[in-house]
Amino acid sequence: MLNEPSFVPHKVGWIEVICGGMFSGKTEELIRRAKRAHIAGQKVVVVKPKVDDRYDEEDVVSHNQNVLPGLVVDTADQIVLLTGEAEVVCIDEAQFFDKQLMNVANTLANDGKRVIVAGLDMDFEGRPFEPMPQMLAIAEYVTKLHAVCAESGTMAHYSQRVVESKDRVLVGETGAYEPRARHCYRPPVDKRRGKPIQPIQKQDNMKEENES
Repeated sequence: MLNEPSFVPHKVGWIEVICGGMFSGKTEELIRRAKRAHIAGQKVVVVKPKVDDRYDEEDVVSHNQNVLPGLVVDTADQIVLLTGEAEVVCIDEAQFFDKQLMNVANTLANDGKRVIVAGLDMDFEGRPFEPMPQMLAIAEYVTKLHAVCAESGTMAHYSQRVVESKDRVLVGETGAYEPRARHCYRPPVDKRRGKPIQPIQKQDNMKEENES
């Protein structure tokens, strides 16, 4: 069961954090919660850092190509200015923001808003990825998601970098990282690939492949 609030009084704010490694479904879960709030008639604003331009320069897009219209910001401070009338504020790729994100999230929650934050909790070397540790500490609700290890097929919470780069911030797609379990994780870079990550196919296509 996901750790989400079930009932709270009107106009009481709080912070939810969705964390985990790459390919664990963090953005998918953020989008799911945002859409559910929208269906309920709540005003939802979704923001992401400018550095995250993997799939789209503005929209929030998951690896499975689920999309939400978003606002792009350079710094965490700008989030407060852009979400004044929002009831729900969703912040994706939180690890790319500075430490000011903690103060911003507290300000929004203290103003009666539901704040949903999603981000990597560890970098490619297995170190805590700030400001996520601070966000986990101040959140009322925390959900840690896991991927499936590309080597062993077991639960994975590490993001294995498989291309040469020493930069801590490397905005990655499927070609730069793969999910690894603890016993398969070899930092900082491991070029030995596990099973390639394939796009999700439609049921009709899968049926045709199985029959061929």
